[in-house]
Amino acid sequence: MTFDEMRQKMATGQGFIAALDQSGGSTPKALRGYGVDDSEWSDDEEMFAKIHEMRCRIVESPSFTGEKVVGAILFDRTMEGCNQDGMPIPERLRGKGIVPFLKVDKGMHDTADGVQLMKDIPELDAQCARAKELGIFGTKMRSVIHEADEKGIGDNIRQQMDFGLQILDQGLVPILEPEVSLKSESREQAEALVLTKLLDQLDRVPDGREVMLKLTIPAQPDTYRPLTEHPKVLRVVALSGGYSRDEACAELAKNSGMIASFSRALLEELRQDMDEQRFDAALQTAIDEIYAASVG
Repeated sequence: MTFDEMRQKMATGQGFIAALDQSGGSTPKALRGYGVDDSEWSDDEEMFAKIHEMRCRIVESPSFTGEKVVGAILFDRTMEGCNQDGMPIPERLRGKGIVPFLKVDKGMHDTADGVQLMKDIPELDAQCARAKELGIFGTKMRSVIHEADEKGIGDNIRQQMDFGLQILDQGLVPILEPEVSLKSESREQAEALVLTKLLDQLDRVPDGREVMLKLTIPAQPDTYRPLTEHPKVLRVVALSGGYSRDEACAELAKNSGMIASFSRALLEELRQDMDEQRFDAALQTAIDEIYAASVG
């Protein structure tokens, strides 16, 4: 797929984005969920090798195609990796009709003003240049909102857009992800502020350019409808945020114009000891359910 073909797929494609971008902090938990005990790896290299095996197994699964999976978000080590045939993962995804993205954030600071801002990304331009070489379409970066603090949320959304504009300048499409914690006691108020601040920040996007947004499924359905209809927003996708797959799909289905970008909800029934038939059947079930919630 060319860049323009990938853009068209993201704009109009029916399906969802698979989040396969667990990083150092979330990888052990993801591996445990997959049935890999901590004793099966002894350092970061072995840990990342284990998660790479899982991701490759998903990518190579017959059910994992562009028919229902329109995109996939990769960790940088996965982007640089290959499948068993030696084909780079981004190339393999594009060949299956799936648009590849790269996670670029380097983690977050401790909470201040009710939010966690991203740490600096000093190599962002170099990351983007390498991603373009490998045929990556866009990027993703996550920060978290815990409370409806107007200053904190304003700072959070502004930082997301600051990095987003830098990424646009590098020729990639950024996914901004200011996640509102499901545990927030002021979640609805926080989501209302996210909407207001995002609409303000979208004014900074040059005419004719677009960003994507990855947001917590809102407590009030269709809170983010103004964003799904915004001319500078290519697509609005939803994170599962700790919901089970059943819960996430039920909540997402209440919102028009949003599609899924799930991680835990996609992987929750996959296990290392499954044979290929059982593994693909479990993945197919997850894909079908998330697809239905995304297009319904």
